[in-house]
Amino acid sequence: MLKLIKMTTAIATAALLTAGTAIAADYPNKPIEMIVGFGAGGGTDVMARTVAPFIEKYLGNGASVVIKNVPGASGQIGVTQTAHATPDGYTLGTFNLPGMMARTIDRKAEYDVDSFTYLANVVNDPNVIVTSKASGFDTLDKLIEEAKANPGAITVGMSSLGGDDHFALIKLQNLINSEFTIVPFKGSAPARTALLGGHVAMGILNISEVAEFQDQLNVLGVALDKRSQFAPDLPTFKEQGLDLVNGAMRGFIAPAGLPDEARNNLMAAFSKLKDDPEFLKAMKDTANPVEVVTGDDFKSMTKDIHDLATGVWEATPWN
Repeated sequence: MLKLIKMTTAIATAALLTAGTAIAADYPNKPIEMIVGFGAGGGTDVMARTVAPFIEKYLGNGASVVIKNVPGASGQIGVTQTAHATPDGYTLGTFNLPGMMARTIDRKAEYDVDSFTYLANVVNDPNVIVTSKASGFDTLDKLIEEAKANPGAITVGMSSLGGDDHFALIKLQNLINSEFTIVPFKGSAPARTALLGGHVAMGILNISEVAEFQDQLNVLGVALDKRSQFAPDLPTFKEQGLDLVNGAMRGFIAPAGLPDEARNNLMAAFSKLKDDPEFLKAMKDTANPVEVVTGDDFKSMTKDIHDLATGVWEATPWN
């Protein structure tokens, strides 16, 4: 009787393992939700919507990726939802650096560096300084001259505090020894709208967020070491005598503890992006500079940026 029970248990266990393997191997077998922590139309949203169909293609098996915008708290609400989702491969999230690590420094956060399965960073998007046509600041020299003469008089629209836009402004203030008045928005799209309407004089955004608006804004420079392939006619700040280099990293994460099958399939899908001419063209068309970093390398990069953000906070806390 005991032997029969043991045999039955072994058979049942084997059956469960086989079923589990079949389920995992069948991944994905339902829609994958991709949480975007910012509103529609901003750089992160554009990236996610550009990436999604290619991930569907590489996952195969009729994969479907559904975008869900969860804006608020400088992206913290969306990334927190991702961190606490069931780790089954059916909830992914966008992940912005340095912003997501800054949120663990300047406020209480229900996640940390170890809360995620790191899939891939996809974009390294440099900052640009832009001004409204109504501002009269159509050159970097004019902007800096006014900022030095009247500290705090120039209003600056940006997507959040403690993000790459804000870090770029801190660097700018230190370089010219002056101050600006920050007007934060719930994402880059409303910041750009305010700028286009002349409600703020200046904005710090990313190159992908102004590519289609160059005729409506003054783009004063790009925060890169050398000119961007997406805007070869725009000078860098370094060319203009200002040592300002800064930008946003954007990628994708899932909750920690993802099953191996789901993680491996997703990692393989994201890894293929960098060699896909169609994807690279789609990203170029939206002025999203591609820099694919996957898995452990992505996590290591996140830790390094967390350390950098901590140093900025200790030197110049932003709230």
